Amino acid sequence: MAEDKKSEQTLDALIVGAGFAGMYMLYKLRGLGLSVRVVDAASGVGGTWYWNRYPGARCDVDSMFYSYSFDEALEQQWEWTERYPAQPEILEYANHVAGRFDLWPDIQLETRAASAHYDDGDARWRIETESGEAFSAQFCILATGCLSSANKPDFEGLDDFAGRQFHTGHWPHEPVDFTGRRVGVIGTGSSGVQAIQEIAKQAEHLTVFQRTASYVVEAFNRPLTTEEQLETKAQYAELRAAAKSTFGGFSMSANDVSALSVSEEECRRGLQEGWDNGGIAFLASYNDFGLSEEANLRAQEFVRDKIREVVKDPETMEKLLPHHIIGCKRLCLGTHYYETYNRPNVSLVSVAENGVERITPTGLVTGGVEYPLDDLVLATGFDAMTGSISRIDIRGRAGMELKTAWAAGPRNYLGLMTNGFPNLFTITGPGSPSVLSNMMPTIEQHVEWVSDCIAYLRDRNVREIDAKLDAQDAWVEHGNEIASKTLRYSCSSWYLGANVPGKPRVFMPYIGGMPAYREKCDAVVAAGYEGFALTG
Repeated sequence: MAEDKKSEQTLDALIVGAGFAGMYMLYKLRGLGLSVRVVDAASGVGGTWYWNRYPGARCDVDSMFYSYSFDEALEQQWEWTERYPAQPEILEYANHVAGRFDLWPDIQLETRAASAHYDDGDARWRIETESGEAFSAQFCILATGCLSSANKPDFEGLDDFAGRQFHTGHWPHEPVDFTGRRVGVIGTGSSGVQAIQEIAKQAEHLTVFQRTASYVVEAFNRPLTTEEQLETKAQYAELRAAAKSTFGGFSMSANDVSALSVSEEECRRGLQEGWDNGGIAFLASYNDFGLSEEANLRAQEFVRDKIREVVKDPETMEKLLPHHIIGCKRLCLGTHYYETYNRPNVSLVSVAENGVERITPTGLVTGGVEYPLDDLVLATGFDAMTGSISRIDIRGRAGMELKTAWAAGPRNYLGLMTNGFPNLFTITGPGSPSVLSNMMPTIEQHVEWVSDCIAYLRDRNVREIDAKLDAQDAWVEHGNEIASKTLRYSCSSWYLGANVPGKPRVFMPYIGGMPAYREKCDAVVAAGYEGFALTG
């Protein structure tokens, strides 16, 4: 054992993940004078934006607000080119940040964390990589991302497919040319919508295999002018502060009016205004789309009418009409998505009734019909929020396995720590607002809370911090209670883990909103880290 420990690299903190959360966590902990290392399986920084390189990959948050706010000089220097940033530009930004703050020396790429075991006696984490490298650290921080673990379905015959096969969440680095190819895309969620729009422009024929129709609102993406960038930068502090007061930390606030308090005609005018603003602002047109089925129906019908206006083929149009609660699945942003189905080289096939029966070497079979394909694109999403964590063998106090502690769904306190796993933090994990918010300010809030906590512990020579079981139970119960009062439970979504066979059906993100969450986190600190056990 002594020989093993000699070969360990001793650190104050080890961070898993070199996305925006991991990089900012490194920056903050280095500022405290800690020895820190970041490990990531990728060959570059950027996290989700490193892996998701599929055609059309783009953020659905305005670029000026999908950025760090912790450094004013960075804010003022960086220039975004479009309203909604494309993947290459976001990745360029991530690399710029890594260079600007000299983060590279402490980032170890092409290094996948395989296990993290807690040593009760030393009060330290021992982290091993797949290559056998070992680290010992007082603190282990999981910045593994919410949408970073690709969900590859277990279709019969998938490995026998003779053509090219791609997954939107694990796209090749080199450009993929679909010219003259018969392409099949499985999935019409956010990634599928974006990829379909672009692949259709190249492919000889594109066949889209859809299980559930999505609500796709027009993004109205456009280039940013120099003038509007300068105007935003001149008011950045005020605009950021205002965004933090909104439910999701976005740049726009919800209209504080019920859709049912106005006439149907007036409601449609408000919805049209929200539609014309572009993007997720549509669901902020009125304040009760997430609470009232009757109000929600008005928004549903508005989008269905948009589809009816655009899609020319009646049969295709009917397939594209979604009928679930709008907002219970992730709202998708598109650029002439529905117009894509008017192209003569695009076909839509519903797999809602028969599913994907099997993949053959030359195509896909559903409903007893084989569709010949040269290329297959799996836009089947992610094992969201917990997938990247569960792939690491994490064992806490007395060897307790995290996958056992989370067998019925993730349980933690504030989305930050799990009882029985001292000194192990998760950034934007389940139990926090995470995917229901603008990830950048959410990441900053989490990272700053964790770094402040670690500074507090070290100043007082505290060796361990652990979530108390009663505080954890109360937080999970609170999260479930407020989620149950919304319409989010009304359909099978990846928020509930419904896209992954065998995954417990638990609404994973905290749906109380960023202001309420931030207030709770601040109150916990003000009360001397109430709900946590601190051992000196």
